[in-house]
Amino acid sequence: MESTDGTTSVQRPADAELHRRLVYGDESALAEAYGAYGGLVRAVAMRVTRSRAAAEDVAQEVFAQLWSRPYAFEPRRGSLRTWLSLLAHRRAVDWVRGEARHRKDVRADDLALHGIPDASPGPAEAVVDRERSLLLHTALAELPQPQREVVHLAYFAGRTYRQAAVELGIPEGTAKTRLRTALRTLAETLADPPDPPDPAWGEGA
Repeated sequence: MESTDGTTSVQRPADAELHRRLVYGDESALAEAYGAYGGLVRAVAMRVTRSRAAAEDVAQEVFAQLWSRPYAFEPRRGSLRTWLSLLAHRRAVDWVRGEARHRKDVRADDLALHGIPDASPGPAEAVVDRERSLLLHTALAELPQPQREVVHLAYFAGRTYRQAAVELGIPEGTAKTRLRTALRTLAETLADPPDPPDPAWGEGA
């Protein structure tokens, strides 16, 4: 049962003793720490991220660090409760910043795509637009296959680059790099549309 500040109603173990047991790899010490402070850590993360799933992820990371690096906590400098709260807040802020960067990257990719000239033929310049459409398809075909796959998934199959990474079995960073490189290549290739044909072209002298 959790109290109003997110902590549980179980009796909190003494920090120094708990720290000693964690250092010696006592798994029951980690369970006690989670039982005593897990609710607090999730509550702190929830206030920052406003996401229950993110708060759970943050809690897992916090207690994973407590288990893998128990020396990072020093009982003489403060309580375990305070240390875990600060760590949870720091991890939650990192999560929020990461999500903001992700949204910014998605917007940048969308703007890059919109910067590619429209390949749909218009009534005023049908010939030019047919040439541009052909150029677009040619440019797509000439992309390296890894880049072409990401572009297809991201802009023709409606996937995010994260989803594309999962489908292709590659890291998210690799998918993002391939997509950006492909968009730059396409934008450069299509930057200068073909000149409209001279009305007098083809007329006999």
